[in-house]
Amino acid sequence: MTARMPSVCVFCGSRDGLRPAYANAAEAVGRAIAEAGWQLVYGAGDVGLMGRVARNAQAAGGRTFGVIPVHLFDREVGKRDLTTFIVTENMHERKKVMFMNSDAIVVLPGGAGSLDEFFEVLTWRQLGLHEKPILLLNTEGFWDPLTGLIDHFIAEGFADASLRGFVQRVPDVPALMAALRAALS
Repeated sequence: MTARMPSVCVFCGSRDGLRPAYANAAEAVGRAIAEAGWQLVYGAGDVGLMGRVARNAQAAGGRTFGVIPVHLFDREVGKRDLTTFIVTENMHERKKVMFMNSDAIVVLPGGAGSLDEFFEVLTWRQLGLHEKPILLLNTEGFWDPLTGLIDHFIAEGFADASLRGFVQRVPDVPALMAALRAALS
């Protein structure tokens, strides 16, 4: 009997952002996931950080599992050359399929869509619906305002202090991979 390959869901921007460090980190994440022998689960786009993660995972020989809603197929340039390629009817279904096919969640820099994905899995964790690790790759301090906002929720009485423990912020790709190895072993 063979062991099941761990799968890492990556939420990130469909744009590159302004700092080269974001693109560099996305490329390194894709390579590192593949080199670890894990499957990349992501939004199936071939643009922005999403495309960089997937192309680098593929170039390193990794398995890729992409999920894209039909209405974003053209906008995010649906990447058809993935190991597994799924087209969903809507965003909610996309997030559900990505989540169900992953063992850990990693959030790279991104915009409103990445925040939507992050807060959905965080809320599910808060409600006890899963125990999957959620990691923020804090490239050049990108997620500092978000973690400050979470602290604000707690300080203002809108969340229990345990919320902070459901998210791990890591400064770079080596720290991310160490945290994933610990969580997935």
